[in-house]
Amino acid sequence: MKQTVAYVRVSTEDQAEHSPEAQAKRCRDLATLKGLGPVRVLADEGWSGKNLDRPQMAELLAMVRAGEVGHLIVWRWDRMSRDTGDFSTLVKLFSQFGVSVHSVNEGDLDVASAAGRMQIGVHGVFAQFYRDQTTENSRMGALEAFSKGYHQNRPPTGYDLINKELVPNEMAPIVKVIFKLRAEGASVQAISEVTDLCYSTVYQILKNRTYLGEVKYSGKYGPGRHEPLITLEEFNASTRGHTPGRRRSKDLCSGKIRCGNCGQVASIQYNNRSQPTYRCRTRGKSCPGQSSRSAPGLVRAALLGLRELTHDTKLQEAIRAGFQTASVPDVGRSMTIQSSLSSLATKKRKLLDLYYADRIDGSTFSDEERRLSAQMTLLEAELVEQDKLKAKVQAKEEAFDALVEQFSGIDFDQIWEEATPAERRILIEDFLENIYLYPDRLTVQVAGAPPITVTLHEVGLRLVCRTIVSKGGLEPPRPYGH
Repeated sequence: MKQTVAYVRVSTEDQAEHSPEAQAKRCRDLATLKGLGPVRVLADEGWSGKNLDRPQMAELLAMVRAGEVGHLIVWRWDRMSRDTGDFSTLVKLFSQFGVSVHSVNEGDLDVASAAGRMQIGVHGVFAQFYRDQTTENSRMGALEAFSKGYHQNRPPTGYDLINKELVPNEMAPIVKVIFKLRAEGASVQAISEVTDLCYSTVYQILKNRTYLGEVKYSGKYGPGRHEPLITLEEFNASTRGHTPGRRRSKDLCSGKIRCGNCGQVASIQYNNRSQPTYRCRTRGKSCPGQSSRSAPGLVRAALLGLRELTHDTKLQEAIRAGFQTASVPDVGRSMTIQSSLSSLATKKRKLLDLYYADRIDGSTFSDEERRLSAQMTLLEAELVEQDKLKAKVQAKEEAFDALVEQFSGIDFDQIWEEATPAERRILIEDFLENIYLYPDRLTVQVAGAPPITVTLHEVGLRLVCRTIVSKGGLEPPRPYGH
């Protein structure tokens, strides 16, 4: 049985004047007047009419295609769409499935006749004109606000928006501390822990030029009216990709690649095409079986490790299970220690009783008391070490959970693609501890997580290869002697 459906839509700017409740009431009144029966209301609140990508619009179109809609009521035709192309699509669909369209403001719309379709087309042209005019006015207003130095959109951390101007608030000193710590070489993770702000907030603060007293429009920055929180020198110092004073190669992974056999930092070499490779060089010689590995392949390994650790739920569960197993103390040993401590304490009390009863002399008491105390100290130290080990494992688990949480809503691959070389170096500094080279595999050590093994094939590296790099950044498949 076909239904009568009322479709209502309000964009953000329409909320006050054309509320969904008011539209729905008028649609129901029209249905009552025309005797169209019960009305099902589909409402898209806070959605623009620039296209048809709206949840309840999708529901309406699905109902129409299923033949479930006999009458459609709208408060005004532009509630359906403000695009002439969408108008044409809707008219054809309603005509195909025999849907009668009623508008509270424009009256009945005949989608079957040429005159009716022309009328709808006129409404569509005016609706799109209104949308284009609104967009143009908004753009002009934003450009004018930018030229006058007014900040637009939500205020960043450290500011409040008062009378259209940014005013420093109680978070402003923390923002200054963030830039200071970053300039001193602290990682974003460390700053996040010190300031008790999430990683993404700290990361966005460090990239935001608003703190220089600038405003942004359409990707461009200009002078703002608000008070800056930092100087240009402080901002530039915070964007350096490594700790000041530390000499580093221009390659992203410099200092992060180690030989898995001997643990030494791998040396970087450049071929005749200025392409970097890493290889173990201990006292001028390479560890047995170790080949050169291309830097692009090692960067792919780092990204793969980060992606797997932060998005592979099965791997995360396995890691957490490992943490839980490691954090469980040796219950039997703990019970033995506690029993021994209790026994030693009893012996010390009895020794004291004998001394007070003058059954042993002071020298014997002192020697025996020192011996018992030494045994208790050793056992107590063992208990402390067990607690430290448990706390250490728990800290690693918490660090891993924090890492996963920080990246839960972040597309790391997209961030990497959009990042500048300096920003990429910062990401490597913050999250990659080391990559260990082995003859047949790599081990990626991400900060706050256990190591993850990456096969050479996964990142386009070969098992045995020459110490050169192909044009595509992969090691060539030619073995020694060929």
